[in-house]
Amino acid sequence: MAEYQENSIVESNERLAEGLYRLTLQAPRIAAAAHPGQFIMAACGHSLDPLLRRPLSLHQVTASGTIRLLFKVIGRGTQLLSELQRGQSVSLIGPLGRGFRLPPAGPICLVGGGIGIAPLSFLANTWLQQPRPVDSCVVLLGARTGAELRLLATEFKDLGCQVHTATDDGSLGHHGLVSDLLPPFLATLKKVHTCGPKPMMAAIAGLCREAAIPCETSLEAHMACGLGACLGCAIPDRNGHYQHVCKHGPVFNAEEVVWNR
Repeated sequence: MAEYQENSIVESNERLAEGLYRLTLQAPRIAAAAHPGQFIMAACGHSLDPLLRRPLSLHQVTASGTIRLLFKVIGRGTQLLSELQRGQSVSLIGPLGRGFRLPPAGPICLVGGGIGIAPLSFLANTWLQQPRPVDSCVVLLGARTGAELRLLATEFKDLGCQVHTATDDGSLGHHGLVSDLLPPFLATLKKVHTCGPKPMMAAIAGLCREAAIPCETSLEAHMACGLGACLGCAIPDRNGHYQHVCKHGPVFNAEEVVWNR
């Protein structure tokens, strides 16, 4: 797959909720080569502090050559990204990794938890670019509070998805886990794609296994390079070998993943 290094210009940097940002960048070569589920490695400044780039999922990609990155501020690197202003530049490497593989027919279900919602927007948009039956894409979104979900849920609905939400505090949708929302849909689904906290994805994978429905999961890992050189993102698989999230993933068949380690 093609990958590029681009000095991308910031078009906008939106604060969507407390600590939650969406960065829009001009990155025409990355946008043209990108597939849902892939990611980029973003430099967090123009100095050596912080030294390492940060891996961020491709949240949205446009035909005009822009990409959007949805991220939470969790440390110095993402804090610096949150402070970027229109017209400033960011060094990006991407698109990287192996993305989602959509089935030939639906319905499909996308299950996102917290910042794991990020890559599912690109996936839903790609799926719905072809004429689809009504409710061919069910989207289940979970977060701590409704403030983190409202705008994103509306955007999925605007695409034509059937959207259901769950929050830890009960401020939007179901009061509880997003995995609680999946069972009623299992009888009709052709495939499930999920991204979020590992316990959530493990629960989704278990439900899909019991229902004999294919499930893909997008994993997170600490990465130094994103290119498969540093070997820092190794995870064990069910065959007793190791896979690298940056190169063999981040999207894996859920049956390949060892969920209890």
